[in-house]
Amino acid sequence: MSFGDRIAACNTWAPDRYRPLRVDGLDVGLVTAEFAGLLAEFPDVFSFREHEVGLVAGVEGFERRTAAVDGVLRELARRGAITRWRDEPYPVAPAFTAPALFNVERAAVPLLGVIGYGVHLNGYVRDGDRLAMWIGRRSLTKHTAPGKLDQLVAGGQPAGLSLADNLVKECAEEASLPPEMVAHAVSVGAVSYCTEQPEGLRRDVLFNYDLELPPDFTPVNTDGEIAEFFLWPIEQVAETVRDTDAFKFNCALVVIDFLIRHGILPPDHPEYLELVEGLHR
Repeated sequence: MSFGDRIAACNTWAPDRYRPLRVDGLDVGLVTAEFAGLLAEFPDVFSFREHEVGLVAGVEGFERRTAAVDGVLRELARRGAITRWRDEPYPVAPAFTAPALFNVERAAVPLLGVIGYGVHLNGYVRDGDRLAMWIGRRSLTKHTAPGKLDQLVAGGQPAGLSLADNLVKECAEEASLPPEMVAHAVSVGAVSYCTEQPEGLRRDVLFNYDLELPPDFTPVNTDGEIAEFFLWPIEQVAETVRDTDAFKFNCALVVIDFLIRHGILPPDHPEYLELVEGLHR
């Protein structure tokens, strides 16, 4: 195994299986033929032409689109075609800074191939010139990647919250980090990927943050999503990512990004350029 294997695992999909989801002439998603077949049962909402999926004339404007699409998705959830409904609206837009064309339930984001966003925070401790990183083990009751290793804090980016506010919320829920401590988190960039997962097509952008923590800090989970925390030497973290698949697939990318930025993976590493490029696809 290698670091490159972790990158490859997050960039494996078959483009010919998908057709674009277009709204107002803008590409906002990718839908399999199978899921498109389910959407075709709702011709008062979804349209189909030239191998693309769209919304019918009259379903226009943010509120109307959101309500119409939500009605379809709830019916598909009732039939069991959509699982893990969370009542968490996610924006659908051609770019992160573009106005949302409509919102959709989080569980449907990978089924519609919509770009999803999230925040991940690397919590680390410095001891002289040595680093240690706080690692969380995901609860066995999590629907996605139960029992896998994770960042100290990570969460999806819902509609209606800024990145900063979402980070504060997630830090409180997942690690009991107070806002005054979170204020010292440093935005360090983003990683992106496109991969087929059991829940659908994950086209995600993760906004990453680093936070140096005091040696006496111990995280405490409050939302039940993390079963336990570990403070590992960074060498152990690197070896675990390189040699195993113990980390959740996207969390491994966030660790690799940290290792590159902090010089633990130096430029003369044989995979260096491949990794740098692979983190931004």
